[in-house]
Amino acid sequence: MNKEHSKFLILGIIVVGMVLRLPFTSIPPILGSIAKSQHVSVGQLGMLTTIPLIAFAIFSSLAPKTAQKFGLERAFALMLGLMIIGSIVRVINTPFLYFGTLLIGIAHLNVLLPSVIRTYFPTKIGPMTSLFTFSMMLSTALGASMAAPITAMTNWHMFIIILSIALFIALIIWLPNERFAVKHKQNKVSTSHVIRTQEKISVWKNKYAWLLLFFCGMQSAMFYVLMAWGPTMAVQTGLSPAVAGIFSGLNSLIGLPFALIIPTIIARSTRKQRQILMSIISLSGVFGYLLLLHPVGTFSYWLIVNILIGVSTSGLFPYLLTTFSLKTSSPSQTAQISGMVQSGGYLIAALGPALFGYAFSWFHSWIPQIFVILVLFILMIIAMVIVEKKDKIL
Repeated sequence: MNKEHSKFLILGIIVVGMVLRLPFTSIPPILGSIAKSQHVSVGQLGMLTTIPLIAFAIFSSLAPKTAQKFGLERAFALMLGLMIIGSIVRVINTPFLYFGTLLIGIAHLNVLLPSVIRTYFPTKIGPMTSLFTFSMMLSTALGASMAAPITAMTNWHMFIIILSIALFIALIIWLPNERFAVKHKQNKVSTSHVIRTQEKISVWKNKYAWLLLFFCGMQSAMFYVLMAWGPTMAVQTGLSPAVAGIFSGLNSLIGLPFALIIPTIIARSTRKQRQILMSIISLSGVFGYLLLLHPVGTFSYWLIVNILIGVSTSGLFPYLLTTFSLKTSSPSQTAQISGMVQSGGYLIAALGPALFGYAFSWFHSWIPQIFVILVLFILMIIAMVIVEKKDKIL
């Protein structure tokens, strides 16, 4: 395949990474302002953080078909357009707030990005994956930290408009890549390759893909369970809500250095080295959740817990994205396994916090569900070790 690409491709990957999560991860800090403006309870708006995960779970598996029909570059342009529409309609009223969030979740750029890197940078998978994961985590941290101040100075409608403008800028930067691909007929080549591969391979019958799906779900659950219930657990031990909220931003900041170094290290490591490194990083999160079995109401305790879990989740996510490319033999296979794994993984991620909280209402304690999730995390490590025994799983 011709590896020539537009001079805007690397910049395009960076800006797409920046807006990948920004439209919905920056909303939780201003849910109170939105609820007050719309005359609804904050609880009614809680689904705004779950809808994107459910949409990812439902629509991620369709990503290969989208790439097949339109080509990677045009698919990106269409999905960015969908995100712009979804973002801007949220300012209309409460029903459109939900509908727009759903449209944002439907855009499965998270699935196709590894395929773009596999297509154009097969010898630079690590550095390029580092580039977009770092930009994604940086924008997530900045968006979450700037949401409340901007809303306080203006209103939540203006903040949504700013997010929509950021998406529009990303689309403008990406469009030269789509035009370049059409001019050089890259899409046509990619499409025929995807069709041939799909006729020969059923990723849903691959046992290693299922192990990777479980790994994806559990590493996501490790992150989202702590994000959803960590502050509540901290407040129950005696911390103030303001202090407990500090740790959400801390987890985003922890991820930045890992986003830069993990993909490159993974791409250059042997299978055995990856097994050892990722087992150590995974065990960091396990130890963090073990500490939650005996919570203490001190800042230092919760700092240690969040650092341990933050290190784990910040290392596991870039590893997963890099693995999609390393464990496949072609860009179309990368798209297929990325779609399948993230579809199931985000379903687990969406259900995890809900079940974790429901168990508290049943047992009136966090202990039983922490024990269950610890067992699942151990199985997650085993799944990773088994996958790493194979050079390629597709």
